[in-house]
Amino acid sequence: MLTLLALASGLASAPPAALAAGGNAVATQRYLQANYALVRVARSHLAVSEAGPVHVLAKVQQECPQAGAGSPQNQESTQMSDEIIGAMVISAEQPDLQAIKTFIHAVAGLSWSNHALTSAVRAYAGDLETVQGLGAPNLCGEVRAWAADGFHALPASTVAFVAKFMPAWVALGLLPAQLTRYESSAGKSLAHRCEPLESLLTEGEARAVAHYGGIMNTLDVSP
Repeated sequence: MLTLLALASGLASAPPAALAAGGNAVATQRYLQANYALVRVARSHLAVSEAGPVHVLAKVQQECPQAGAGSPQNQESTQMSDEIIGAMVISAEQPDLQAIKTFIHAVAGLSWSNHALTSAVRAYAGDLETVQGLGAPNLCGEVRAWAADGFHALPASTVAFVAKFMPAWVALGLLPAQLTRYESSAGKSLAHRCEPLESLLTEGEARAVAHYGGIMNTLDVSP
């Protein structure tokens, strides 16, 4: 009890700048630990995640080839293209859902004296939560509905999905530049270990571009 009282007294008498510095360091270390855990899990799932878009391609090849034949290239085709990207991203992130939930929970209450950093972390966690909450769109059903309307108007479900997905689409793994000023030596080491993992995840996303082209060509939809 005496130890707790002494600690409380010390905190109460500490200068605000010292308290802020301590809070910044603690928040930074917790964020780095959460980010590292997320990208490490995502890296371990990378092969399975990369198979997700392949499955999306196989599904449209089997169920609705050329469903968008005759569709225009305009703002609506761009939205349909965005929904295809969303379907690929959601399929790729399925193996990582629990890790994403754990990350969101771990960073939800973190804050820094640097308000821009706090906002960046909260926005990132919010974006992950938004994408995680979206169900995979039924691409065949959406393109067929668009075609049945003579390609005049997209299904409302497509419009609603794209409006939520596109602003929230972020890669797994984020190291805001402002973190560096608060990193301990252990934190710097942790950030250094995150970087190659994030690079591997980025390379995996780049490899998915070929499957995007395959899906677009199979459906006969222009970007």
